[in-house]
Amino acid sequence: MPLILASASPRRRQLLACLGCDYAVDSADIDESALPAEAPEPHARRLAATKAQVVAARHPGAVVLAADTIVVQEGAILGKPADAVDARRMLNALRQVPHEVISAVAVVDAGGTATSAVHTSRVVMRTYTDAEVEAYLATGDPYDKAGAYAIQHPEFSPVERFDGCFASIMGLPLALSADLLAAAGLAVAPGWPQACTAFTGACCSSTFERSNVRTLTPLKKGSFNSR
Repeated sequence: MPLILASASPRRRQLLACLGCDYAVDSADIDESALPAEAPEPHARRLAATKAQVVAARHPGAVVLAADTIVVQEGAILGKPADAVDARRMLNALRQVPHEVISAVAVVDAGGTATSAVHTSRVVMRTYTDAEVEAYLATGDPYDKAGAYAIQHPEFSPVERFDGCFASIMGLPLALSADLLAAAGLAVAPGWPQACTAFTGACCSSTFERSNVRTLTPLKKGSFNSR
């Protein structure tokens, strides 16, 4: 059965390729604004699930995978920056202050049943200088990324240390994705942890927390209702 990645993110395409699955891309264009009083984890889970449901409605019989990643600092959600001023503000706020990166993954199987899972990593940034921030802003890299940074950026390299999953911080926790795809009937390459290690430098497959998985109601006319 076909697999559809509901994301235009180059990072997620590269990460999903580590699982050894053939897939097509059909991104979902949705409103990513938080609902009033919506907590960070439910927000990320809702966006991932909504993306998956929207794309699944366009591809009956396919398996659809979607993801959403947010940065959270002291309970505040840091999404994609609106402009350079916003990106600068985020990077200054994150400098040497611990924060969380929450990545939610949702999969809709060929029968329309959706499952989601969430992984949270804890991140501490290094003491980068204002000049380094300005140089990074000039590259254009921050503007499509939650929290205005990429852990994998080779020059800026903003992260001092983290507790969690490198791939998840990039935007797609591969262990969770592998589990959800397997549950949907799609086998992944048995050597995917090695591919993940080669791509990210580390793979957390042996220690990944897989407990936070939720089955959602079957897809009905593109709606999304969790229970």
